[in-house]
Amino acid sequence: MSASLASTTSPRRDNTTAERLLQRLDWHVVRRLDGLLQGDHRTAFYGIGTDFADLREYQPGDDVRYIDWNVTARLDTPYVRQYMDDRELTAWLLLDRSLSMTFGHIDRPKALVLTELVATLARLLTRDGNRVGAVLYDNAVERVLEPRSGRNQVLRLARDLLRPPTNAGTATDLSGLFRFGLNTVRRRSLIFVISDFISEPGWERPLGLLAQRHEVVAVRLWDPRETELPQAGIIVVEDAETGEQLFVDTSDAAFRRRFHDAAAAREQQLRLAVTRAGVDLYELSTGDDLVLMLLRMITLRKRRQR
Repeated sequence: MSASLASTTSPRRDNTTAERLLQRLDWHVVRRLDGLLQGDHRTAFYGIGTDFADLREYQPGDDVRYIDWNVTARLDTPYVRQYMDDRELTAWLLLDRSLSMTFGHIDRPKALVLTELVATLARLLTRDGNRVGAVLYDNAVERVLEPRSGRNQVLRLARDLLRPPTNAGTATDLSGLFRFGLNTVRRRSLIFVISDFISEPGWERPLGLLAQRHEVVAVRLWDPRETELPQAGIIVVEDAETGEQLFVDTSDAAFRRRFHDAAAAREQQLRLAVTRAGVDLYELSTGDDLVLMLLRMITLRKRRQR
């Protein structure tokens, strides 16, 4: 049930494939999003600003993520940081390219959904002159795209994501990605973390530290087959990252129920961990409409900014 993106054979073909993808997304996603939303919906991506301006006492309703704990401890009164509204921002995309992201239907694995989501976000941001950078990660940093604006930057990003990942045989550890972001992104920025969050434990703390310095938005990509097994008799299930194989009897109703319950427990633990890190979490299934997901995210972020 796993699939991977087809590799291309030359830089020219890479560019052609990426260009076709951007044209399709501009027509079917960006134009639809513009039509569904009234006003300047792009302001939903600006967050609270990027430049520190002042401190003030905490008031009910303030976002607790912006409490300055050092000042609070000294004065024994909660204080929150305020930031100037910077209309030209820098956004970073921290992208999970591990082999578990190749899972899904052959026509629409998580890796393809990742590419479409990233290209759309980058397109929305860069068309206002904002700069977008990216870190491609597969248990090691594959590539870093320094922040730039313009359509060519979106094209570079789409081209790199359409190439298959290079690492294999090891379980993912997302803490390395978040630590790299901490050490690399110096100026306060808007950061999108996009992953299926199938990882070794220990990533919660570096994600929380990242959220203390930046405006962080997490998007979890998932496939329905990861939570519900089809009734298909005895099948071989393979771990995409380690290659470990296991024979399972999917005709066993009790086994399918245990599989579902275990998946639900993992999802609940993930949501709690991201919440504890002080990060907003949005979810996108391989079967979801990308426009509706972005519409939901923009609407919720606008409500939080009021």
